[in-house]
Amino acid sequence: MDGSIARPRPFLALALRLATAGVLATMAMLVKLAAERGANLAELVFWRQAITLVCVCVLLAATGKFASVRTRRFPAHAARAAIGLTGMFFVYGAVILLPLAEATAISFTAPFFAVMLSVILFGEKVGLYRWGAVILGFAGVLVLTQPGFGLAGGAAIDPLGAVIGLVAALLVALISFQIQDLNKTEAPWSIVFWFMLLTTPLLALALPFFAQAHDLETWLIIIAMAIAGAIAQILLTTSLRFGSAGVILLMDYTSLLWATWYGWSVFDRSPSANLWLGAPLIVGAGLLIAWRERRLARTPSPAASSVEPNAS
Repeated sequence: MDGSIARPRPFLALALRLATAGVLATMAMLVKLAAERGANLAELVFWRQAITLVCVCVLLAATGKFASVRTRRFPAHAARAAIGLTGMFFVYGAVILLPLAEATAISFTAPFFAVMLSVILFGEKVGLYRWGAVILGFAGVLVLTQPGFGLAGGAAIDPLGAVIGLVAALLVALISFQIQDLNKTEAPWSIVFWFMLLTTPLLALALPFFAQAHDLETWLIIIAMAIAGAIAQILLTTSLRFGSAGVILLMDYTSLLWATWYGWSVFDRSPSANLWLGAPLIVGAGLLIAWRERRLARTPSPAASSVEPNAS
């Protein structure tokens, strides 16, 4: 067996994803803060990738693990890079356009998209519980965004931002499946390295059209954002190495606590009534999916085992 293949370690996977949620929430706060200080979206994505690439190369050299990035699955890495880079633009765009807590809540729809992708891409049979959870979750999105209604005295959020947030969640679900597939044969360092190496040059070509001058504080925010992204990238990839994407995504819900606190302490924005009504529906639907996954995992079938790495 390839030494890069890891055995499932669900508790370690959950702990890593819990840490990932906190770091990603911090990164999102820094993205929004940098954008408010004049940093361009494309510029932020470039520095996120470039600085992470440097950090990864330094760590690989320091630990003598450059050999671990060798791969025979270059097409799979290229596909992951294409979807991952697109996903980054949508994720960052949602954070910039929406209040931090609302953007975070919408990102929680990723497990619902994972359910739909498991049907479309892998032909998995999805029962009443999980389809009910998907419907409940998207009902929560409607309550949260309230397009044209403004229920409970809450204001409807930017519809463009809401759409971008939903597309971002779809791409996050797809990327999770890609990473989990790569983890079957690739080391986490390899997955992160190739993602950075393949995307950074493309972003560098576009940088001259978007680069701007910034003061020292803004540069420090951008650098901190990129370092947080590097840490989150390693944590996320490793968590998917040890656990199922459909289950460990649950830990992402804790990022709403971070986002709410950052929204209040950094951006002076209190959570809206829409958030308190919509977010519990979204989180509850995700928990229902997780509960159903646990039940299914206890009664494996030949059909289920054939798509186990993509369970959702």
